[in-house]
Amino acid sequence: MTGYRFLVPRLAVLALLLAAPAAAQGRFTNARTETRAAGERSGAIAREVQAAAARGGAAWIGYRVAMVAGPRHMCCYDYAPDARDTGCCGTCRLENGSGITMTNQLQSRDGTRISLEPPTEFLILARVENSRVMRLRTFTPDCDVDAGGMPVVWLTDVRAEDSVAWLSSLVNGAGADREQVNRVADPALTALSLHSAPSALTALIQFARDSASTRVRGQALFWLAQRAGEQAASTITNAITNDPDTEVKKKAVFALSQLPRDEGVPKLIEVARTNRNPEVRKQAYFWLGQTHDPRAVAFFEEILKK
Repeated sequence: MTGYRFLVPRLAVLALLLAAPAAAQGRFTNARTETRAAGERSGAIAREVQAAAARGGAAWIGYRVAMVAGPRHMCCYDYAPDARDTGCCGTCRLENGSGITMTNQLQSRDGTRISLEPPTEFLILARVENSRVMRLRTFTPDCDVDAGGMPVVWLTDVRAEDSVAWLSSLVNGAGADREQVNRVADPALTALSLHSAPSALTALIQFARDSASTRVRGQALFWLAQRAGEQAASTITNAITNDPDTEVKKKAVFALSQLPRDEGVPKLIEVARTNRNPEVRKQAYFWLGQTHDPRAVAFFEEILKK
């Protein structure tokens, strides 16, 4: 009896130890998994990516970092349903799936899975092939993902600052290659916007102001609007005034419409009233009309009575 009493706690501890790495990796199946410690060194993610690439063949490298607060479920919008699925939250295909959907729904439609608390971290996965990152994907840990039998290298102890630096290097390295922009740079900007680390917001602001790519500047402005805040708003309004590209200015106007209403509506009215570019003013009129805000109605009334 004495041996039996100690056996159960020991088994329980063993189960917890075995479950901990799996929980850190999210809800992944059909993966040939290897775990490596990134450590506290600067540039650890880049070195691990290079090491995985040097082995030859294709592999995924993943890690998790702290996420900005808020209810958020991030998974595929073209999931692979199973026999029990009723229209939501099936298994996402890591290899062959396409984009990511981001919702604030923390319960599956059939009620079989309910998250009592929103995720506080998210997963970043990079597909490495031919010594280059070919794709980047993001998920919340509650997303079921089928790795398709691929090798998956999980990095532990990743520093947020290292993640921000590495993601920024992916954005800078994409250049004008459309495939790299769509499959690597754009998701990297999304991942930066989800980081809770202050340096991620700084990186987005820098991309919005200084990137040579009009697409990167526009995308960075969009994600800045989702983060809001005084620093983000000033970067958006600065782009409307000073960016040399009209398309980026128009995206910045849209970004204003994504700010909290008490902040965005007055700024949209100001742009519609004073901006010299007719295309920019037209965008401001359009997005003001979508707000259904009494201040926008009063502004339109003022303009039409002149």
